[in-house]
Amino acid sequence: MASLNVYSVLVVLFLTSRVVMATKENHQIIKENNCETKMGLPCVLEAFLSIFETRSISNKCCDDLVVLGKDCHSALVKKTLENSLFNDLSAATIIPKSIQTWNNCLALIDSPSPSA
Repeated sequence: MASLNVYSVLVVLFLTSRVVMATKENHQIIKENNCETKMGLPCVLEAFLSIFETRSISNKCCDDLVVLGKDCHSALVKKTLENSLFNDLSAATIIPKSIQTWNNCLALIDSPSPSA
């Protein structure tokens, strides 16, 4: 029985350390890439609302999001989810929405524009 308790404690410590490492990794990515300064506030709000409230994002803001880069995009979404203001949101719901927004913007930017 004691070995089960020791095992349980080790599992909890391992999982906790992984969360702390992920948090540090997100902050490091954001800092090293100046992620918080690469997009203007209007496009940040559009991207945020497209992920967290399922609203649309304009072509211009999609372009800005793709220029921001996938690493910055992912790290900023994860950092937002770490904020206590968003405790009621599920990462299991938000992360797929952020990936969908990224993929939609990437497809929009990569697709050839119709000729006039």
